[in-house]
Amino acid sequence: MKRTGFILFLCVFFLVSLSLTAQTYKGKGRITGFVFDQDGNPIEGVNIKLFSMRAGAGFEIKSEKDGRWTAAWLRGGGWNLDFEKFGYEPKMISVSIQEMGKRLPPIEIRMKKVEGMVVTDDLKAELVKGNEFFNAGQFQEAIGVYTKMLEENPDIYILNKNIGNCYFEMEDYAQAMTFYQKILDQDPDNGAAKIAIGNCYANQGENETALEWYNKVEFDSIQDATVLYNTGTVLYNSGNYSEALRYYQRSVEIQSDNLDGIYQLGLCYLTMGNKDESIKNFEKYLEMDADSDRANQVRGFLDYLRR
Repeated sequence: MKRTGFILFLCVFFLVSLSLTAQTYKGKGRITGFVFDQDGNPIEGVNIKLFSMRAGAGFEIKSEKDGRWTAAWLRGGGWNLDFEKFGYEPKMISVSIQEMGKRLPPIEIRMKKVEGMVVTDDLKAELVKGNEFFNAGQFQEAIGVYTKMLEENPDIYILNKNIGNCYFEMEDYAQAMTFYQKILDQDPDNGAAKIAIGNCYANQGENETALEWYNKVEFDSIQDATVLYNTGTVLYNSGNYSEALRYYQRSVEIQSDNLDGIYQLGLCYLTMGNKDESIKNFEKYLEMDADSDRANQVRGFLDYLRR
């Protein structure tokens, strides 16, 4: 599943494979932020993966003792940021970087602690090993590591997500759903697992069933812009434009610099024949991204709409 066009993006908790050798992501941009738990306490040692969508490459940093993190020398355009730390539910956001002009304000991320997990150095080492296999595309090897960890530590049922992710990447969606369901057996309210199962159905072209799973997650409880965008895109591809619009709008409300959400808002309004709102959102898009291939496409839309 790629992060381009109208194809559904991966769920919020999916790992992103990064190219650690390419330098095409370098530029003059800079962002900073903090990572806290749900009680507002800073989290040290959060692994933050930054991936430039324009360059197709990225790098990793870690949060400091006060939860602060800083990433410098970034190329302009859209970036995906994954926040991961053993014992916490992963978080993923997208931001738009400008190399010149006003910088983004500090980004505040809150991560939910996964209950019932005893974190040891051995567990951390095994998880790193499994994740390295995953990022290298060695999914069977990663499954072996995660499975052994689960057998020795049944309480860390959240690792079923990692196994499911491996099968998802291998396009074995039946197996992926089996392991996502194991999370729901332990935590019936786990929205991320429900979204992941929906993604499996969406990737198989079963959009109606995918929407059934997405609808199991209460709209007002979704606070992640990426999840909202994902759901909106499936609705859009299914021809349910008015409902897709609601999800895109919410995604941009939560994350005002969500380039993908703003673009899809413009496209959705265009499809629905609302010329003024389409122009408004496409103009907003160009204020944040004026140099990409998509920006050139947006200019084409605006030329058409203004005639």
